[in-house]
Amino acid sequence: MTIRTILVDDESLAIQGLKLRLEAHPDVEIVETCTNGREAIRAIKTHKPDLVFLDIQMPGFDGFSVVQGVMEVEPPLFIFVTAYSDHALRAFEAQAIDYLVKPVDEQRLADALDRARQRLHEKRHVAEAERLREVLAEVAPEAVPDMSADADTPASSRYEKLINIKDRGQIFRIDVDTIERIDAAGDYMCIYTADNSLILRETMKDLEKRLDPRNFQRIHRSTIVNLSQVRQVKPHTNGECFLVLESGSQVKVSRSYRDVVARFVH
Repeated sequence: MTIRTILVDDESLAIQGLKLRLEAHPDVEIVETCTNGREAIRAIKTHKPDLVFLDIQMPGFDGFSVVQGVMEVEPPLFIFVTAYSDHALRAFEAQAIDYLVKPVDEQRLADALDRARQRLHEKRHVAEAERLREVLAEVAPEAVPDMSADADTPASSRYEKLINIKDRGQIFRIDVDTIERIDAAGDYMCIYTADNSLILRETMKDLEKRLDPRNFQRIHRSTIVNLSQVRQVKPHTNGECFLVLESGSQVKVSRSYRDVVARFVH
């Protein structure tokens, strides 16, 4: 699998350095290099790459503006590369799969590429499955797999009861029923229980697959809440509201997820 890649940095030496490090990864094909954000947006829309290494601080359009500028098309995966570590949280909020600090460490680069390979494999697998379903729907509708076929499978066999989280050099085994809420920052999840908070490196999409949707629901683009921990619903302005959890914590429900609140209002 070839990873079609674009490098974006306003410093030519930084691009050359990254090129040299990427030579150790033969599946990475550099299809374009760009020295500013405007060039990057045009190149992404033209080449439709799999992956973009993107500097954050550039004159004119910075890295975050580039991400925003390509949201109208199917965006590639992004790895931010910068000389400053204080943009990390915002980078993950922009759905970057990783964040590398200059000078780029070779092992960190290799780890970031492994994450990209995994995400691309999952993405292509889903696309291939969907194409197969479309073809079957046309030529043999009766052969299309029933997506609800596992509806009778007991939930206990499909969803996890315990989650292992490696944090601060230790491995914690967390009973999912004790989780109050989960906040996302890119590929990092902050798991909150009544008396602890832990960081898990995993995408929200992947984590959702492991949790019973009858109990764990998204109430915001970057927040999942355990419905069994909700003790009160407090209306707010503009159709939003707050959920009060068992511990007393309050989390906002955005208007896009108002149907979740309907479960508590009869």
